[in-house]
Amino acid sequence: MGFKCGIVGLPNVGKSTLFNALTQTAAAEAANYPFSTIEPNVGEVAVPDPRLESLARIGKSQAAIPTRLTFVDIAGLVRGASKGEGLGNQFLAHIREVDAVALVLRCFEDPGIAHIEGRIDPLSDALTVETELMLADLESLERRREPLAKRALGGDKEAKTQLQLIEKALDQLRAGKPARCARPSAEERAAFCALQLLTTKPVVYVCNVDEASAASGNAMSRAVEAKARRECAGCVTICAKIEAEFAALALADRAAFLADLGLAEPGLNRLIREGYRVLGLITYFTVGPKEARAWTIARGTKAARAAGVIHTDFERGFIRAEIIGFDDFVTLGGETPARDAGKMRLEGRDYVVMDGDVMHVRFGN
Repeated sequence: MGFKCGIVGLPNVGKSTLFNALTQTAAAEAANYPFSTIEPNVGEVAVPDPRLESLARIGKSQAAIPTRLTFVDIAGLVRGASKGEGLGNQFLAHIREVDAVALVLRCFEDPGIAHIEGRIDPLSDALTVETELMLADLESLERRREPLAKRALGGDKEAKTQLQLIEKALDQLRAGKPARCARPSAEERAAFCALQLLTTKPVVYVCNVDEASAASGNAMSRAVEAKARRECAGCVTICAKIEAEFAALALADRAAFLADLGLAEPGLNRLIREGYRVLGLITYFTVGPKEARAWTIARGTKAARAAGVIHTDFERGFIRAEIIGFDDFVTLGGETPARDAGKMRLEGRDYVVMDGDVMHVRFGN
């Protein structure tokens, strides 16, 4: 399990250029006119994690297999999308299918690239996209509310519970806030997610800046960062043009290219980290002679459920998990020395897996 991230935004903000760079493909047509992307382009990338290579080397694994991230490049949105304007219906349908939204905002000036609104204002652009998503959610909930209210009055307990959640979301949407601001309780969370609202999806703002601002950002990107902090959203600053140049380089030339620009790593790495953070995801590992492998799970996942990510049989027949922390595995030099030093723990099905755990699953039929 990785996660699926939808790249969205207004036309001509650099979505397709960024998608092409991040997936190192030319699958999306990067053109200077609205709606150059009609159907969502999909690309997969390996999630970079230096811990995996260390584990593979120490475990003498034949292969190191990272977890995967899926990017979906979704057609540009315009005002009125919630009513079907432009490619609004397709846009909204494709957003429903992703786990998180990377909202690309234009934070650079370039008279050669037209802006659909006629001015450069990333905060206004963000509001345009978010307003359309909120309007779509508002319409969806209002449509569902009346029949549920009738059932609730008739004594239907399930309808009453759903109605309470819908009212929570409507309170936020009517106040001009995304539904995720409703903050459902732990007990309500699953039912709240089942409402499948667009504005409950975690958001990472992607500030697409000019080359000179790639390392430190600019006034526009800093304004977006402040907005993200207020909303507990994610935010990364990326120059899509630099990412495209980076993707075209030979592997041996990439480190020097980044260093010349004052960048420690490519934007993909930062975007993935932010995506993991806003989604509450962590990584655990399995290490053996054939392969060392990374597995993505939600923070708080228990051992039996985490084992099911490898194979459903592992969850059904779970007996116990042998756990070694990443630092212990690396410092002590592998599974056997860690076991000899008393650093391997036997954990049951209710053990909460931690980020970096090296896990071996014992299971039966």
